[in-house]
Amino acid sequence: MKESTVYQRRTLVASTVGLHARPAGLVARAAAGQAAKVRIAKITGGVAGDPVDAASVLGLMTLGAGHGDEVELTADGDSARESVDALAELIAQDLDA
Repeated sequence: MKESTVYQRRTLVASTVGLHARPAGLVARAAAGQAAKVRIAKITGGVAGDPVDAASVLGLMTLGAGHGDEVELTADGDSARESVDALAELIAQDLDA
């Protein structure tokens, strides 16, 4: 039996409003289209908080991740790296425009 591969990556939230409203919707839509299920957690004091489903707009908004906050994305499985990297790169962009 093949062992599951977990992939994690941290990035900073670039959007001025953080992961709220429009940026949360864009990230959730992108997460829903990924091959692997991605979870996201806000980093506080270097430690990841409780993760939420990155495909959930409400979940993303409850993180309270603001501009400049660090978040950690996690997924497992064959497409974990590609899925996490795609979302990390999106979150690192200013999605307010």
